[in-house]
Amino acid sequence: MIRVPVSEQSQIAAARHTAAERAERHGFGTVEVGRVALATTELATNLIKHAGGGEILVGAFDEEDGTGIEVLSLDKGRGIADLAACLEDGYSTSGTNGHGLGAVVRQAHRVEVATWPGLGTALLARFEPGTPPKAKKPSRAGWGAVSVAKEGEAVCGDAFGVIDGHGLRTLMVADGLGHGPEAADAATQAVRVFNRHKDHRVPTLLDYIHGGLRATHGAAVSVARLDGADGRVEFGGIGNVAGVVVTPRDVRRMISLPGTAGHTVRKIQSFDYRLDDGLAILHSDGLATSWSLDRYPGLIRAHPTLIAAVLFRDFWRRRDDVTVLVAGAGPNR
Repeated sequence: MIRVPVSEQSQIAAARHTAAERAERHGFGTVEVGRVALATTELATNLIKHAGGGEILVGAFDEEDGTGIEVLSLDKGRGIADLAACLEDGYSTSGTNGHGLGAVVRQAHRVEVATWPGLGTALLARFEPGTPPKAKKPSRAGWGAVSVAKEGEAVCGDAFGVIDGHGLRTLMVADGLGHGPEAADAATQAVRVFNRHKDHRVPTLLDYIHGGLRATHGAAVSVARLDGADGRVEFGGIGNVAGVVVTPRDVRRMISLPGTAGHTVRKIQSFDYRLDDGLAILHSDGLATSWSLDRYPGLIRAHPTLIAAVLFRDFWRRRDDVTVLVAGAGPNR
């Protein structure tokens, strides 16, 4: 994802340009690019007007729900007191004609919001080719992710993969050693091997990834396989890529063994955990481990990308690349 800080008027244009350029590269037509640009402008403007600033993230998505461009608006402002009213086209809290969030809803195919008094707001807008429907379809997304480069780096040294098949969902996060292009090369190679050997058991898959990274600088890698029918997750890790199971009742941190995939690995082993109706969250060490979803009432039931975005917003160690991957066991979580 591309991150655009928005704390002053001049950065609104940067956010709009970033989103429009990404839409063009994704093959959107002129009208569709205009919708993305207009909505992103509204979101960036609202960050300054109502939240004292924030950040815009722009990326692509490709999943059962559809394929297209996603724009995240994140702030740590006062939150939205009356969300339903703010999502109505033409609503304004500033005495202007205001189109604001209502205009974003009109331009996007899907909009989802998480907001809390005093804890700010996270908004996800997704755009697909074609005219947005007036009646927005509910999301069936079973997973979502945020992946952002270290400040000052042009590429992210992390990467992730998600594969669905045979009633299982398999996740991987790779954190290339260091930062920049060489770290990105290692992480990207990990994804290639992951995709090539996806049907193997978790320890075997990790062993293949370890072997496939020998010509790179190496990476920390974790793999989780979610079984919705059995309500379990099998997890294995090499190095410092965290895996956590979060349910409405408790939090369980999964075991990753020491080492660097592609270089030094003493033991590869997987462990089983109860998943039940919970979520598996994998993240690189660019995210502080002190996070808890308990701080955000209702967030566990939000779109997985919003969960990842809120954790990124509040717990990113800015001196490192960061990836947060959130998933339930099946398409409907």
